[in-house]
Amino acid sequence: MSAVVEDVTVQRGGRDVLVGVSLRVLPGQLVAVTGASGAGKSTLLWTVAGLLPVASGQISLDGCAPAEVALVPQDNGLVPVLTAAENVEVALLARGLAAAETRDRAGAALAAVGLTSHADQLVEELSGGQQQRVAVARGMAVAPALLLADEVTSELDATNRQLVLELLSAHARTGAAVVFATNDPEAADVCDAELHIADGQATLVRS
Repeated sequence: MSAVVEDVTVQRGGRDVLVGVSLRVLPGQLVAVTGASGAGKSTLLWTVAGLLPVASGQISLDGCAPAEVALVPQDNGLVPVLTAAENVEVALLARGLAAAETRDRAGAALAAVGLTSHADQLVEELSGGQQQRVAVARGMAVAPALLLADEVTSELDATNRQLVLELLSAHARTGAAVVFATNDPEAADVCDAELHIADGQATLVRS
């Protein structure tokens, strides 16, 4: 599927947060959205996910159903009193998978991010970096046609940062569209294209 953002303006608290932003993400593409903190990167991802309304412009997800979109938020969005495995399983159950399949897919997703030994540990007992990897595992496990990942490498060491970037790239190679918000230039460099946001306005600096 492709995601097309056309001349989108988003307002929050009575002010423009994004102004006339346009972006096209093709199937198989990994696109970086860069910019300083507060520039509007998260707002763009949440808007594409359908969680924030647009004031003007339009977003087309090529007929993609909401269940085919996954957002990995910057604050990870995990339930602290559930285990790592349960957090992933809940997302899969919500999409109608059978219990046995959810366990298998959750286990595989946690293994992919190097957290098999922490599967049965409560999220509140995990480090910030481990929680971030659980959130990535949850997003990957549902195999979305559109994956939106918000600053998912910010708390990771070099090894796990590289691991997550490789997972995002691998997911794009399955034909999915992947949008990755980051303020890390080295992480952005591995992406196929880059949209830079400053003061709510976007510039395609690499395509």
